[in-house]
Amino acid sequence: MKNLKAYLLAAAVMAGVHTANAQGGYTNLFDGKTLNGWKILAGKAEYKVENGGITGTAVLNSGNTFLVTEKEYGDFILEIDVKTESTITNSGVQVRSHFDPAGHEGKGLVYGKQCEVDPSDRKWTGGIYDEGRRDWLYPMELNAKAKDAWKNGQFNHIKVECIGNSMKTWINGIATAYVVDTLDARGFIGLQVHAIDNEAQAGKKVYFKNIKIKTTGLRPEPFSKGVYVVNLQSNSLTPYEKTDGWKLLFDGKSSAGWRSASAATFPAKGWKIADGKLSVIGANGGEATNGGDIVTDKIYGAFDMSFEFRMSKGANSGVKYFVTLDEKTKGSAIGLEYQVLDDAVHPDAKLGRDGDRTLASLYDLITAKKQPRFVHPIGAWNTGRIIVYPNNHVEHYLNGIKVLEYERGSKEFRDLVAISKYKIWKDFGEAKEGHILLQDHGFDVDFRSVKIKELK
Repeated sequence: MKNLKAYLLAAAVMAGVHTANAQGGYTNLFDGKTLNGWKILAGKAEYKVENGGITGTAVLNSGNTFLVTEKEYGDFILEIDVKTESTITNSGVQVRSHFDPAGHEGKGLVYGKQCEVDPSDRKWTGGIYDEGRRDWLYPMELNAKAKDAWKNGQFNHIKVECIGNSMKTWINGIATAYVVDTLDARGFIGLQVHAIDNEAQAGKKVYFKNIKIKTTGLRPEPFSKGVYVVNLQSNSLTPYEKTDGWKLLFDGKSSAGWRSASAATFPAKGWKIADGKLSVIGANGGEATNGGDIVTDKIYGAFDMSFEFRMSKGANSGVKYFVTLDEKTKGSAIGLEYQVLDDAVHPDAKLGRDGDRTLASLYDLITAKKQPRFVHPIGAWNTGRIIVYPNNHVEHYLNGIKVLEYERGSKEFRDLVAISKYKIWKDFGEAKEGHILLQDHGFDVDFRSVKIKELK
């Protein structure tokens, strides 16, 4: 009798769950009993149904293994609960993904966007990774305040919204990542057991349950203010970005908002605007000898700025900020500089001190600490980001990774200036506000998606 009551109670609870899902417009992707509607792709990890959920178990020397839906989905809101057995058990939830049976040396390759599950000290859960293709799109360093949303040792609620070309993620109700993409209008949904080559990780488990999806009556869910958007649709802003204060510094079509650093008009030569790009035309490496530098019409104090750039082989350029144009120079105008450089070829990479003239460095002052994985090759687009907070704390990012930080005007900063090429300029880099500058250093360099948000 007691077992019968327990069964009836469980049945009532499950009925209530199904009713609630139906009322919210959701349907279950997992029936709680079988793997009907799902299939395993790529690696050799094991998936089975346990206690009304799905358990994935890591297998030594297996590649990444995915349990994916047989059906493909376009626009949807997906919700799922996930728990990892240990802090070394990496996982993820694939969306709008695909399978190439000939990929990965004939072992089969799953590729597409993934909501990361990362219980390690790195804390990148909720970030967006492009499995088998472009690598990281949204490392969680771009939204560091949300890195603690995931809680180890318990089930965590993940929500993923894919509507149109946007993908947004939430972990336990906290907004984590936002990507606007140009690829994949639809594809399968998948659960990942990560590849392992360490015997200590063999047998480690990942648990998935309460997997449900909504595909009709969709409206974008409200997203917390102040979350940086990785917008891969060139020279555009989403309504969310506009509401959050972002503005384009380059509209993709004209020189509006820019002028020469040495004249009131845009350069008549040396710069080209075409195909959505603002480009420096090379002139044998001469600094400001062709079109010369260009600066924004407007001046800025505290701000968050990002820009995409693409270098030719051996290129040298830069993005400068707090440029006052008060200093009289023969070459490029003076300002704090986010270095743009082909480190492997241009000789400037070996000058200065300890690499402080390399890509993404604060030129001649502070070296960017880069991971090779997050440096895109010559001919590919890279994304730079500069944040100047109202308290004068400054950060440089390259492809979503913070590579340096400093306090503008601090003793440490002034000590660095005193041993740099800038020591001849009084109060260098400490102006209250200034122009933003794109440098002509005589090499072919393209810029696009230049956007800024003023910080109050």
